[in-house]
Amino acid sequence: MLLIQQEYQSSFDTAMHCAVECEHCAKACMGHPDMVKCAQMCLDCAEVCQTLATYMVRGSYFISHLARACADICEACAKECQKYNLEHCQKCARVCQQAAEEYRKIASIRTTKV
Repeated sequence: MLLIQQEYQSSFDTAMHCAVECEHCAKACMGHPDMVKCAQMCLDCAEVCQTLATYMVRGSYFISHLARACADICEACAKECQKYNLEHCQKCARVCQQAAEEYRKIASIRTTKV
């Protein structure tokens, strides 16, 4: 089954929201030597979420595969952000965790074998 953007508007919105929050968190963490890992993980997470959103728009055959990886990346990013008692990090952690849950649902849907 091919997943198309119209069928997964909510997931697309989740991916874009996560990408934006991760970019915001990364920017806020940059320049703090003790937060380099947080900033880097947020940038990586933002990029992969944007890529997943693009795959949804195209109806890629690889959505479920990428969604599984995105879920893992979002969970790792959320864990890192949770270490810091800063509003932007805590918000990013929440959004990443929500995205990971959404991505796990997508990943569980079987797609057509390529």
